[in-house]
Amino acid sequence: MAAGVTDWHREWPAPAKINLFLHVVGRRSDGYHLLQTVFRFLDFGDALRFAPRRDGAIVAANPLPGVDPADDLTLRAARLLREAVGGGHGVTIALDKRIPLGGGLGGGSSDAATTLLALNRLWGCGLSSPALQALGLQLGADVPIFIHGRSAFAEGVGERFSDVAPSPAWYLLTMPTVAVPTAEIFRAADLKRDTAPIGPGDWHPGFGGNDLEAVACRLYPEVADHLAWLRQRAPARMSGSGACCFAEFATADAARAALAELPAGMRGVVARGCDLHPLFALT
Repeated sequence: MAAGVTDWHREWPAPAKINLFLHVVGRRSDGYHLLQTVFRFLDFGDALRFAPRRDGAIVAANPLPGVDPADDLTLRAARLLREAVGGGHGVTIALDKRIPLGGGLGGGSSDAATTLLALNRLWGCGLSSPALQALGLQLGADVPIFIHGRSAFAEGVGERFSDVAPSPAWYLLTMPTVAVPTAEIFRAADLKRDTAPIGPGDWHPGFGGNDLEAVACRLYPEVADHLAWLRQRAPARMSGSGACCFAEFATADAARAALAELPAGMRGVVARGCDLHPLFALT
């Protein structure tokens, strides 16, 4: 379906995700780790805008500081989609970045997924959700979940999904000032890689932990400090490979009360768990 004029003027959301648990259950012969996790979206995230170009260029309106344009996932996603469908499409991509880099909240992956979803419509490409997910997997293991668009139990390298229904919850996210490189965590010698796998139907709210947490806390003590503070108030864990951490609360008021107690120098935000991506209707 081709885009209407108003679609080029709208803001396109790119939500953060958290991992309600994250276990490493093995390793493939090519070195990729086999994971089990539950992904959940939040009503907090980045936002993107797209403007058509007649010169066929794909450019960032506001390049991310410290990020090589060759590594910018939004630009890579746009180029990958154009290569898949052909044509001389060009676009300028403006990114309002709210999700911290290296935070374990899937910010870059979410931005890439929103770029694929938005340009699939704006350029009238007509690709299906499975086709977009296959493209997204070329960009990163976390990209497909944002195109899948539902809370899900994920397996493999994180690309095989079984939908789940987590309990309604609000989360206090804390954001350490460090950026944690995912590759550094996964190559650590002391990373636990042999947690016993479960079936999707065996998952329940509160199950499991984060196998990456111990390594991240050893390498980045600030992450350990955030977790210790959160765990005095509610069940808490690190998301993804870190650095961001979250504590779960039954009500918004309880989460906001904890936020009001944050020590000076510790940054946080309250977000609601969401079980549908805000662009789910496009998938």
